[in-house]
Amino acid sequence: MPETAALVERLRAGDARALARAITLVENDAGAGEGAAALLTACFPYAGRGLRVGITGAPGAGKSTLVDRLAGRWRAEGRTVGVIAVDPSSPFTGGALLGDRIRFQDRQGDAGFYARSMATRGSLGGLAQATADVALLIEASGKDALLIETVGVGQDEVEIARLADITLVVLAPGMGDDVQSLKAGVMEIADIYVVNKADREGADRVEREIRAMQSLAQTHSEWTPPVVRTVGTTGEGVDRLAEAIAKMQAWLGQENRLAKRRARHWERRLDAMLRTELMRRARRHGVAEDELARHAARIAAGEEDPWSVARELAGRIVED
Repeated sequence: MPETAALVERLRAGDARALARAITLVENDAGAGEGAAALLTACFPYAGRGLRVGITGAPGAGKSTLVDRLAGRWRAEGRTVGVIAVDPSSPFTGGALLGDRIRFQDRQGDAGFYARSMATRGSLGGLAQATADVALLIEASGKDALLIETVGVGQDEVEIARLADITLVVLAPGMGDDVQSLKAGVMEIADIYVVNKADREGADRVEREIRAMQSLAQTHSEWTPPVVRTVGTTGEGVDRLAEAIAKMQAWLGQENRLAKRRARHWERRLDAMLRTELMRRARRHGVAEDELARHAARIAAGEEDPWSVARELAGRIVED
């Protein structure tokens, strides 16, 4: 479509407004609509060239401050940077509750930096439903690195490891049960552990607990996640963190590791995309929410069996 081609051309040329418009289009229908799908298809050849770094951890660990510090360091090196900050949803508007305009005020007007806040809109796992599609658009705009900060929901927050190339798990002393506050599910996704607010009492204990748990949390047979101490408010340790990220990026570049990691990501994405497309076609063929509710009530009452219902509904959309 001419409108899509023009939007992609402007996006590729570094037009921040075009990028914002494209993201809004995709975010509003989560890639299910034909317009969003056409836009993503057009942008796909230009994506996948930057490094995706995910930042997760419990609320209050200082993730946003670290994102800002990392972005500033990379901008100082001349790298272009994109940020996706997934925030809690406003109970009134459904939009992002915090917002990048508060977080990144000092970077307004920087053509090499782009930040977008996204509301979870009820999605679990610390990310919004359209986060992966938005990441693709920002990459297509030419950004060298992409920082993806999760909402900070605790032990359910593992989806980021399926989207990012490198995942940072941020902890801080004085947050109750420290390492246990995140549980094994989040600890096991870490490529790099960050003990932020390391100037506080208890930082030594947090680091000891991480190292004690590493035999359980380790996911790479040849990569031992390092522990990096930082003080986000002052920038202390951010250089060491950037060096740890660069070291893992180099490791991923060997033996086709990054390609294999991204292939696993796309395998999961294709499964999700297929489900979305099948439901879209089901809606088009008259499988509405109220019909599903009626079937569900009959199944609960023992009047129908779910397998027969699923086969019957699926039979409507085989031929499209």
